[in-house]
Amino acid sequence: MEDATRGEATIIELGNGSRDNHEEVVDGEAVADVKPASQLFSFGSAYKLPQRKPANYTTVQTLLLGYQSLGVVYGDLGTSPLYVFSSVTLSNPGEEDILGIMSLIFWTLTAMSLIKYVMIVLHADDHGEGGTFALYSILRQHINFKDKMIMPSTRLDSDINLRFHSKSSGLRSKAQKFFEENSKVQTVITCVVLLGTCMLIGDGALTPAISVLSAVQGIQSRSTKITQNHVVLLSVVILFLLFLFQRFGTSKVSFSFSPIMLLWFSFCALIGLYNMVKYYPSVLKALSPHYIYYYFVRNKAKGWKLLGAVALCITGAEAMFADLGHFSKRGIQLAFTTVVYPSLILTYGGEAAFLIKNPDKLSTAFYSSVPEPIFWPMFVVSTLAAVVASQALISASFSIIRQSIALGCFPRVTMIHTSDKYEGQVYSPEVNYFLMVACILITVGFRGGAEIGNAFGVAVIWVMLITTFLMVVVMIVIWETKLILVALFFVSFLTIEGVYMTSLLNKIVEGGWVPFAISAFFIVITLSWTYGRSKRSEYEATKKMDMQEFDKLVGSSTRVPGVCFFCTDLMNGIPPIVRHYVQHIESLREVMVFITARILPVRSVLPEERFVVAKVGPNGVYRCLVQYGYMDNHNMEGDEYAESVISALKEIAESEQEIEKLHLSLNKGVIFVLGRIILKMSNKHSCFERFVIDHLYRFLQKNFRSNVATLRIPPGKILQVGMLYEI
Repeated sequence: MEDATRGEATIIELGNGSRDNHEEVVDGEAVADVKPASQLFSFGSAYKLPQRKPANYTTVQTLLLGYQSLGVVYGDLGTSPLYVFSSVTLSNPGEEDILGIMSLIFWTLTAMSLIKYVMIVLHADDHGEGGTFALYSILRQHINFKDKMIMPSTRLDSDINLRFHSKSSGLRSKAQKFFEENSKVQTVITCVVLLGTCMLIGDGALTPAISVLSAVQGIQSRSTKITQNHVVLLSVVILFLLFLFQRFGTSKVSFSFSPIMLLWFSFCALIGLYNMVKYYPSVLKALSPHYIYYYFVRNKAKGWKLLGAVALCITGAEAMFADLGHFSKRGIQLAFTTVVYPSLILTYGGEAAFLIKNPDKLSTAFYSSVPEPIFWPMFVVSTLAAVVASQALISASFSIIRQSIALGCFPRVTMIHTSDKYEGQVYSPEVNYFLMVACILITVGFRGGAEIGNAFGVAVIWVMLITTFLMVVVMIVIWETKLILVALFFVSFLTIEGVYMTSLLNKIVEGGWVPFAISAFFIVITLSWTYGRSKRSEYEATKKMDMQEFDKLVGSSTRVPGVCFFCTDLMNGIPPIVRHYVQHIESLREVMVFITARILPVRSVLPEERFVVAKVGPNGVYRCLVQYGYMDNHNMEGDEYAESVISALKEIAESEQEIEKLHLSLNKGVIFVLGRIILKMSNKHSCFERFVIDHLYRFLQKNFRSNVATLRIPPGKILQVGMLYEI
């Protein structure tokens, strides 16, 4: 029943077992309203979740990690020879054209993969974690982000003491002051991170399509009876099976990834060396950059338009940084410099040597260059390698969505942990089936044409541009690199990536729109969700109860035996839904604990740092912050969780009577009160704002899971209290 004076509605559901339709417990309000908690305690051993700890790897361990990275990190980059030369649509290419393309491939691969990622970007890790969110995380650790719209800050003074919080010199540089005082710049950085994240998800749909199609198309070079329809159909079947088996988890099949990729790199290198010796032994003279000059002189604008195809040689380079958390930095560097890089150079060199003598085979360059006796074994290996490349990007998409949820910028979807040993291996049915449908539609829609390559190239270059932008901020604010070196890095890689991007802009209508369409879909979800959360936080911050009102409310309420855990998103202050709850229930438990799940922009929170507890008042009211990093597994079991909370509260009890009261209350029973908040925009806001809140955000609330669903509370102990916030 709605209250006309305050716009409130009552929804009370006791013991119905529903946990997926109420609002999530999210980050707290702005830092200006946060006060440090009084004490820090560890809960029971049940909540000491396994944490990845920094390790000093021996030579043997580094070699082993390097070998394992071949199957996870380098699947996409390693299979790029399948489609790079064949994506070049150049009629009647001459020797200088082929040498020019080979030179472009070599220097692009060297500059972007070897120099940018292996030598520079890999060092910008967040205590061993890599990827776009890792860069954003370390920036938030050093810069006090004050933007309230996208990811509200919940910084506490004690955060600097966390184990995985990056330590600074303590002196704020001019650059740091600039970024902290300019909220618009902070918003731009956050939006760039979200765009990069959405582009990587789009990459997860494009990589399987182009990898599997390119591998399967090899049979067309050996049989005229095989049509493009057959290729598309077989590709769809492989893709369907690939996504279908995702629910079993990466760990079930990943043991075979590294042997497959090692076999792939070995075959490619040997075939490349064979072709170089047989067809054009001096092909490596293309490593001289002057052949690039001759290429553009000869082809002019046409050569520039074909740069998008050359850009495909660095697909998957971002994975070296994104998958850093699963392997050591030295292991990834060792695998690239000793296996991946030499193999790719020999493979591209072999294809170039073959094409110089057989320019009419450009559209089927890879498979045509494979010697006849080993064609079918190579076809099998290449198909398996394409599956490995696809698996890596699909798994990365699951991890990216998980990190987005952890930082509060994406509504919760189902996340199933598929491995007890490796915390980062997760599976999301919703994301999996979205990618499957998108991937199959792309495969069928483009029918294996050049449009898929165009779309893939756009996604790759955009992600790299975003990494370059974030790296510049990291170098200035965190590394405090000399400006001349920062300028050299920025100008060099912006020039390379910018030239490739200008070429790919011509391909927007020819398939390049696909990654933007996928990104737009996820951006709408992300911004609608974060905007709704920010409006909710603003409302609760202005309508929260002060301590005088709360004490009066507690004093006038009937106290009944037991413990009440009230889940809220406020880190300080009493949320307005408590007033609403007491007015309708007219009683309070003897012990009341406000629980707030707090997500920090750090890789992980150690068990002894996970919980912060404090007393709110003298009337049996307490507060508990449950702290997680963006890579932590949120795991809170019902009965054991309650016992651990009470144990922690006993540590700050001021008397034996208080300890006895906590103990007796626990034995009398526990109830979890969960708020279900419904937002409604008043007419004073614009039509667009009302549409976002009343339709988009409310749709996401109803159809996505709640964050507190992970509490796994017994259904009989849940009390949902609903309230309508008219903003």
